[in-house]
Amino acid sequence: MRIRPVGAHALLLDFTAPPPEVGAGSAATPASVVEAWRAELWRRREQGELVATEIVPAAATVLLDGVPDPAATAARLLGWTPAPPAGTTTPGADPVEVPVTYDGEDLPQVAAHWGTDVPSVLRRLERTEFRVAFCGFAPGFGYLTGLPAELAVPRLASPRPRVPAGSVALAGPYAGIYPTASPGGWLLVGRTTLTLFDVHADPPARLTPGTPVRLVPA
Repeated sequence: MRIRPVGAHALLLDFTAPPPEVGAGSAATPASVVEAWRAELWRRREQGELVATEIVPAAATVLLDGVPDPAATAARLLGWTPAPPAGTTTPGADPVEVPVTYDGEDLPQVAAHWGTDVPSVLRRLERTEFRVAFCGFAPGFGYLTGLPAELAVPRLASPRPRVPAGSVALAGPYAGIYPTASPGGWLLVGRTTLTLFDVHADPPARLTPGTPVRLVPA
């Protein structure tokens, strides 16, 4: 883990290189290490051991913003070891069940990448315990982890100019659901009518980091 100062009151925890905490020869990925640290930092903030107004995970980093004393906080971070990444979720977070109609036009392409048939793809998606690793791309868009690395799929060579809201899709090691209509290059496997972003709700995003997610048949 590398800790970088960002402005006067923020720190960036960078996990692009294997950190010493996971041990030599560990199969932990940056995403799983980020999730472990995200959960650890949220826990320590709840217990009053960490002061930060924002804890923002990404694919291989965690940003701490609103840190009164970055130097002292960085020194404390170096002495902390997060819990194992597997199974870490936001404390008190209820699983979100997303009803999905599996009629995505890219299902045959996903099946070909996985070396199987479409029904097997659906069974795999339905039994996978997903978790929101981080949010980005568009308001309410959560990057869902849970699929094994060997099932990563490439994005389309040319993005679609418009992907309908509610589209359930795969790209790289992630699953995701488009909260609004937008351009996109992920492989479409289905669609849901569940509202994922509502500016009038609190919080506006239905899927937040650490939230467990299950894709269930509509």
